[in-house]
Amino acid sequence: MPIPVLLNGASGAGNNIERVPMLEEAFRKAGLEADIRVSRNGAEMTELATRAVAEKHPVIVAAGGDGTVSTVAGMVARSKSALGVLPMGTLNHFAKDLGVALDLDEAVRTIAAGHLAPVDVGEVNGRIFVNNSSLGLYPALVIHRESQRRRLGRSKWHALFWATLTVLRRHPMLDVKLCLEDAIEKRRTPLVFIGNNDYKVEGFDIGRRERIDQGRLGIYLIRRRGRHGLIGLAVRALFGLLRPARDFEALEAQTIGIETRHRTLPVATDGEVTVMEMPLEYKIHPRALRVIVPAAAAGAPATT
Repeated sequence: MPIPVLLNGASGAGNNIERVPMLEEAFRKAGLEADIRVSRNGAEMTELATRAVAEKHPVIVAAGGDGTVSTVAGMVARSKSALGVLPMGTLNHFAKDLGVALDLDEAVRTIAAGHLAPVDVGEVNGRIFVNNSSLGLYPALVIHRESQRRRLGRSKWHALFWATLTVLRRHPMLDVKLCLEDAIEKRRTPLVFIGNNDYKVEGFDIGRRERIDQGRLGIYLIRRRGRHGLIGLAVRALFGLLRPARDFEALEAQTIGIETRHRTLPVATDGEVTVMEMPLEYKIHPRALRVIVPAAAAGAPATT
């Protein structure tokens, strides 16, 4: 049976539709047949993923960036299908944390080998995420970045630079009430970051995860306030010099409720921003998603 490969036609730096013949050839070389289905936007990707799960394919491949992987994973999680990942986006955080190679041919060979590992997924108000969710600075930054790309035609990184300056100039603050499993905490912070498991927050591996199967949400709240404090935080993060005790507060839980004085709020999930109604209800689904990973990551003997 051909493997459905759900391709985001616009992920990454170029037009992925042009890479369809290359994808087909990579699967043929690995002894597989690919049924490549191309989407033009997030809604189409959701439709493609829903259809592929309904067709009961043993493996469904997400080809794109973290947003694409997250969308497909949301449909595949808790089904009988397994998820394959072809990292074809800009950052590819999920693939890197799984140990999946960024080289296309090698990633396809990983899918052909078929080693499975169960991993956790997070959820906020019914929306699944595989990496993280946040509110505050980051969603605001994404909104400004995309606005500049649409209005001014700026590249992603150029728009990101100017959006960062705009957001830091305003340095918005959030008053949040955190309803944890055994406590209620109130904080004033510019950013609340909720990870699917714990993230590294020190050194040059900042933003990476060692495990995605520990069944916990990692919760991080920035302590710094004001423009200069946030700029200093960003510079220290860039050079691996974050000071956890002074720069942020780290918590963990299986469930967390978040309330603010706002009725709705922009919330980022795996880089995509959605306006959600308050309160926010976060939960972890332990080992709800089966993913194809390299043999070593699955605990199997490495093969050549």
